[in-house]
Amino acid sequence: MEITYSPAYTIVPTYECFNQCTYCNFRVNPGVDSWMTIDRATKILTNLQDTGICEILILSGEVHPQSSRRKAWIDRVYDLCKLALDFGFLPHSNVGPLSCAEMEQLAKVNVSMGLMLESLDPILLAGVHRYAPSKLPAIRLEQLNFAGKLKIPFTTGLLLGIGESEQDWEVSLRSISAIHQKWGHIQEVILQPYRPGSQESLAGLGFDLTKLPEVIQLARQILPADITIQIPPNLISNSNLLLACLTSGARDLGGIVPKDEVNPDYHHLQLSALTTLLANHGWELRPRLPVYPDQVHHLSDRLQAIIKNKPQSILEQQSL
Repeated sequence: MEITYSPAYTIVPTYECFNQCTYCNFRVNPGVDSWMTIDRATKILTNLQDTGICEILILSGEVHPQSSRRKAWIDRVYDLCKLALDFGFLPHSNVGPLSCAEMEQLAKVNVSMGLMLESLDPILLAGVHRYAPSKLPAIRLEQLNFAGKLKIPFTTGLLLGIGESEQDWEVSLRSISAIHQKWGHIQEVILQPYRPGSQESLAGLGFDLTKLPEVIQLARQILPADITIQIPPNLISNSNLLLACLTSGARDLGGIVPKDEVNPDYHHLQLSALTTLLANHGWELRPRLPVYPDQVHHLSDRLQAIIKNKPQSILEQQSL
């Protein structure tokens, strides 16, 4: 049976973020970090030529919506995505909540986009999200609806073990399901276990990984069949547990990247080792594009033309 992943590389426009989630191992304070320049990105993308990388994940900290630097930040994200396209890569942006107009702008240079719902449990607003204004559940749900309205192929997901109730897993999954049934644009739902990192202030115990197969089974029962369940293999240290997650219904491993910018303390297995592990238990690991075949027709003619120029082996495998 097939398990997919995206051959990816992450470019970070900026690590600065006005949110202060206590579990974050990514952010720096606003004004501390210099932004990714086009020249620097050009050098990175040049070096990625002929390496098998397909997806360029544009992952950014958030500039406050009312900041005088907001437009410059959005324009920088746009320019980085356009540059990636010019090199023949396929950009996927996850840069936090956007206005509908900002999302429409970035959709012109992205084959897919994403934003984690994380959790709808309001208790988090007095806990890990106390100083994170853009983590309001209503704002996150609005983003999923904006993406649906604009017909943007989209990825979302849950962050497990940050103080939410177990009942909230079902509530959040049913909300995602309802939005997808309205618009039909959600490609993947990530079930991401919280794992403690060296840079955070929370220093919690992390999610009980033995419960992950149970959450996957719940998600598979709730979500429509055309939504793929994704898990991050670098956060699941036990190979038997990883295999149990696949048996429970997970079918995608996300972007296999040189560095997980969100969880920098947790490294991916070498692709060859991961392929062998899965093959030994009857699973075939195959690359995919960051846009799923049934979503490609929503993209512009230019984006569709770039996709058609991707290696035929990936296109053929993804269509199986």
